[in-house]
Amino acid sequence: MPTTTPSRTSVEIASQPDCWRRAAATLSEHTAALPRRGERVAVIGCGTSWFMAQSYAVLRESGGHGETDAFAASEFPGARGYDRVLAITRSGTTSEVLALLARVRGTVATGAITADPATPVMTAADAVAVLDFADEESVVQTRFATTVLALLRAHLEAEDAVAPGVRTVAQAALDAERAVHRPLDEEVLGAEQFTFLGSGWTNGLALEAGLKMREAAGAWTEAYPAMEYRHGPIAITGPGRVAWMFGTLPTGLAADIARVGGTLVAGSQDVAEDLDPLADLILAQRLAVAVAEARGLNPDQPRNLTRSVVLERAGA
Repeated sequence: MPTTTPSRTSVEIASQPDCWRRAAATLSEHTAALPRRGERVAVIGCGTSWFMAQSYAVLRESGGHGETDAFAASEFPGARGYDRVLAITRSGTTSEVLALLARVRGTVATGAITADPATPVMTAADAVAVLDFADEESVVQTRFATTVLALLRAHLEAEDAVAPGVRTVAQAALDAERAVHRPLDEEVLGAEQFTFLGSGWTNGLALEAGLKMREAAGAWTEAYPAMEYRHGPIAITGPGRVAWMFGTLPTGLAADIARVGGTLVAGSQDVAEDLDPLADLILAQRLAVAVAEARGLNPDQPRNLTRSVVLERAGA
């Protein structure tokens, strides 16, 4: 029988458990770039990196580590004071990130997390954590983004500042192995529309899941905080459409989704079968690839996208 070569994106998705473990194991090599306990921190990024920044900001602040905000790099509030700005940029070349680091240089401590040690961000920030083992050939980000969040979670663990109810990175990596191999539900694979929901730190994961589906598969997706979903967005849900919850499902939401005929994807009531929400994101990544391939699209070559957004400067 003929064999099908998996997409590069699929290979990178499957490598995430090992990447997360390596990030945790090499934490001491990267701490110079990371926030100190008690600092007031702004975390910036673009696209996927911004969503990871949002998840980290909630985890850090709810763990008692210090006030933490997340911004798209282009929307950073210049008048607001911080002790540190942390930039997340896979390529190290993203225009908005580099422009912001240049603007705040010398006025606030800066750090960055990147995948490429031969890019401008290496000199744009005061200290840089390089996760080159999690770099990707794919345009669509998967393992770099989740490995960044695994590193940041490991840093919070090391400082005894883990938010209540959040699993360790070691536990998350075990869950990630299960997510890599867990079969995808046929009803979900055949859905025409997807709404991703989160709460607290998982809201960033919901936003990222929606972005992955749009990037890789051109799918109709939306994302909302779970409790906001009832305030209008539930109108889009119905037969043949999916509502996917990252983390704990709010009371009564399952019944609301069933009432309108939607398909619910959420953590099992059996705790032993639950996945860490970051591992659950792997299932959404795999779904994006599967839907893309079912539609005759190449997830390694997403429409209208490049690996890094580099903007021309005015007058250049």
